[in-house]
Amino acid sequence: MAARGSVLLYNFTDKARTDKVKFIFVLMGIKIRSVAKEDYLQPIGALSGVTRMERTEAVYEGEGFEEEMLVICNLTDAQMNQMLAYFRKEGIQIALKAALTPTNMNWSSVELHDELVREHEAVQKQIREQREQKGQKEQKSEQ
Repeated sequence: MAARGSVLLYNFTDKARTDKVKFIFVLMGIKIRSVAKEDYLQPIGALSGVTRMERTEAVYEGEGFEEEMLVICNLTDAQMNQMLAYFRKEGIQIALKAALTPTNMNWSSVELHDELVREHEAVQKQIREQREQKGQKEQKSEQ
């Protein structure tokens, strides 16, 4: 039998929004885990509950991060598509999201967060540049 999918939620503080997000996962039969700041040094794989990774004795005592972050663990493609459809329908946008992979399962939450922020910033920069190029082309065609 396949391992049951789960999600890790970080910094979901708005109650109405959190309730919506959790309801979607409950509806889908996905296990939900809200990650406390003191667990930010634990390997993502250990937090996920879908790997046999062990927790460490490390306890995070830093400032952490404030952004919401979602880590999807062991969901099928159909479940991912269903989740994204529910999010679109409910108008839920979460900038920092990742799927558990063989690479990131050994990372801490802080390491994953920092990587997702870098990726998000790079994508946003690329989107801005594409919009600017499109705007410049439209200006030239109007002249």
